[in-house]
Amino acid sequence: MFKATALILAVSAALVAQQVKKVPVQPTPAASGQAMFKEYCAVCHGVTAKGDGPAADALKKRPADLTQLTRKNNSSFPELRVMNYITGADVVAAHGSRDMPVWGTLFGSLNPNNREVTTLRVANLVSYVKSIQAQ
Repeated sequence: MFKATALILAVSAALVAQQVKKVPVQPTPAASGQAMFKEYCAVCHGVTAKGDGPAADALKKRPADLTQLTRKNNSSFPELRVMNYITGADVVAAHGSRDMPVWGTLFGSLNPNNREVTTLRVANLVSYVKSIQAQ
């Protein structure tokens, strides 16, 4: 079995140029989208999901403000698109790589013999992102 890694946190204030380091993904409760967001997403997207996490400046492209997804999509939360982005189903090889980890693969590594837990993790994370949309 391999150790999954993700772009998590390794912003060093001592360095002139910030770097994002890959570290092993840590398990969180699959039932808590909020806990998963805090553990896996906030490092880049920020605790308020506005794209201002501590690792944001080290990335090539600024992380999305996840609180504005509904507003930017004609008042309709793009649930399928968010799910596909989290799972990596949106990755097109010709478009190059992306900074954001493919969480579907990483979540699957946490429970390799139970796809239902991976599906639950993705669904709950999507649900949490939906719940934080600006009004």
